[in-house]
Amino acid sequence: MRELRVGCAMWTHPNWQARLPAPGERLRAYAGYCGAVEGNTTFYATPSADTVASWVRQTAPDFRFVLKPPRAVTHERRLVDAHGELAAFLEVMAPLGPRVHALWIQLPASFGPTDLGALARFQRELPAGLRCAVEVRHPAFFTDERAAVQLERVLGRIGAEWVPFDTTVLFDGPPGDPSEYEARAKKPRVPRRMRALTEYPIVRYHGRADPDRTVAGWQPWVDTVADWLREGRSPTVFVHTPDNAAARDLARRFHEAVSAVVPGLPPQPVPAPTEPMTLF
Repeated sequence: MRELRVGCAMWTHPNWQARLPAPGERLRAYAGYCGAVEGNTTFYATPSADTVASWVRQTAPDFRFVLKPPRAVTHERRLVDAHGELAAFLEVMAPLGPRVHALWIQLPASFGPTDLGALARFQRELPAGLRCAVEVRHPAFFTDERAAVQLERVLGRIGAEWVPFDTTVLFDGPPGDPSEYEARAKKPRVPRRMRALTEYPIVRYHGRADPDRTVAGWQPWVDTVADWLREGRSPTVFVHTPDNAAARDLARRFHEAVSAVVPGLPPQPVPAPTEPMTLF
């Protein structure tokens, strides 16, 4: 069944609740608002088995994790002779089961068209049934049609998706908030790409500190995601802002915007009631 899931780059933020839940309940609280999350922390360190077990306890089986493998796989070994590290990572993540929506291969900006052979060989050795999504940042994939076609051909061999990170709104005009300077220094500046390769497209959209500019800037994605849903696809969209303070609520607003033009979508999660703060 076609379905839209929306989420953020994290599942906890000091601005999201008047009182932060206990560490072992923060993912559960987030999953009451959003149906997916980016697994950015796994890029820096593989969590313990106990941590992964807590993620299982806090989420429903249909919650979507889009997980980055460790940096040794993508940035240090650049996908070459990295299957030992990947196998160890996937073994730890195995208890998540169907919650692992995709393995998110985010490649460094230096990984260009001449490296596609390494990507092709890496993909051939992935476990059967593991959905793969690749994010590239080398300018050639966005400016050279032949390089883009070559990448799509490599991804198509295993039914992998190309993940766009749309930062065009972030870089549109001068910064309007101090947080935008830091975001611009860290995020890639590449053209917007809006083509799905599989049944499960994944989009990363980066807005501005001003929520109104974020909402105005995502309209092309509302239209595109609506078209994908009408085609029978089930996209996942992640909403970013410079400090992500408003990202959780904006993600829900994005789902509402798409639902307004595609009636009958499965609803978003229903947040649990929040208890008022007390002195004791």
